[in-house]
Amino acid sequence: MEKPLVYIVSDSVGETAELVVKAALSQFDNNGELELHRVPYVEDLEILRETVYQAKEKGAIIGFTLVEPTFRNYLLKESSKHGIECIDIMGPMVDAMERVFKQVPRLEPGLVHKLDEDYFKRVEAIEFAVRYDDGRDPRGINKADIVLIGVSRTSKTPLSQYLAHKRLKVANVPIVPEVDPPEELFYVNPEKCIGLKISPEKLNDIRKERLKALGLGDQASYANMNRIQQELKHFETVVDRIGCHVIDVSNKAVEETANVILSIRNNLSAK
Repeated sequence: MEKPLVYIVSDSVGETAELVVKAALSQFDNNGELELHRVPYVEDLEILRETVYQAKEKGAIIGFTLVEPTFRNYLLKESSKHGIECIDIMGPMVDAMERVFKQVPRLEPGLVHKLDEDYFKRVEAIEFAVRYDDGRDPRGINKADIVLIGVSRTSKTPLSQYLAHKRLKVANVPIVPEVDPPEELFYVNPEKCIGLKISPEKLNDIRKERLKALGLGDQASYANMNRIQQELKHFETVVDRIGCHVIDVSNKAVEETANVILSIRNNLSAK
């Protein structure tokens, strides 16, 4: 005996319909004995007519997710005419939502996969920010959408994560007088580099609080004003050499700085 056959018809890839069919199949003790045949990216009635013909020949079931009303109605009508079991998997839900929400649906195929794509881009950007945080791998500079440059405690890491949720790949590079900046900084497009400037007084306060949180005294060189002045002077030298945008983050929240960066990017894109 031939395996039962289900045609999965869709104006997108057909994954949604296939998942529903497999979920329904799991309720039967047939050891998965079912053949699935996808008919994706339906664009005209001829494909539907041919599918109905084949389903009739093979005694198959048709399950479909078609958002175009003309296609939905045609497939249901033709299947009924030929005595074929044809299940509209998504249509009744869309119709119910239209009635309850009092909104007209977009009727665009594949939107759920666009949402998935957006989600995966965000995850990829977050993973990128972690991988190329704090200058741990200078190769990220060339791959990044944005490169943040600054001395310690200028919010480079939280900014990287915030921008990653906007689907931007961000690398950040710490500037320390004793360590030469990675050469990649001076060859990458300076327009994607952002220097994070901060006042010595503000940085001093932030670093003292950081030392307290770590249970250390605030006399460490990390919070010493002369040391801070030295670091900031070195930072100015580096960003001047790169020729990149510089943002004063002294009195800005992460969200505010991120919005300035996004504005800079938008202005560059508009040129």
